[in-house]
Amino acid sequence: MEMRDVTVRYGDRTVLDHYSLTLPDKGVTFLSGPSGAGKTTVLRVLAGLIKPEEGSVTLPGRPVLLFQEDRLFPNRIVWEQVAAVLPRERRGDAGIYLMLVGLSEAARQLPGALSGGMARRCALARALATEGAVYLLDEPFAGVDEERAVRIIGLLKEIGKPMLLTGHNTALAQLCDRQVEL
Repeated sequence: MEMRDVTVRYGDRTVLDHYSLTLPDKGVTFLSGPSGAGKTTVLRVLAGLIKPEEGSVTLPGRPVLLFQEDRLFPNRIVWEQVAAVLPRERRGDAGIYLMLVGLSEAARQLPGALSGGMARRCALARALATEGAVYLLDEPFAGVDEERAVRIIGLLKEIGKPMLLTGHNTALAQLCDRQVEL
């Protein structure tokens, strides 16, 4: 996974100025930096949602992006949120992803009944259930208690696919395979 000399501007504001980033083919990388530094922009460029003015992007395959917003379907229970992205023959596997993020007990609840951290974990479970070659996770632990986030990072490391996640928690960053400051 590589960005080479990428430049992105929003009007007169340059967010990324000939920015380069190379990541290995597997493992969890934590991208940190102050708010407004361009972390989300990096993920959106890698996901193909923003075309840089200059530079190039190389990915090992199809990316899956977890947005900062949970984007849950309001009328679908938690289990259905995850099952919706799985192929029909694998919909029964939704429970595996809910277990991974510690949401098995909430499988039959609607998003309106979830706390902010639970909704975030549901969105994370759905992203992980989506088949992808690389996972781009924008603040996946916002609102999630640190103990649970620590456990989930350990499980993410076992998945064996490249993951780039953003955040501000330095304790969580230290648990990842590598850290990059923007």
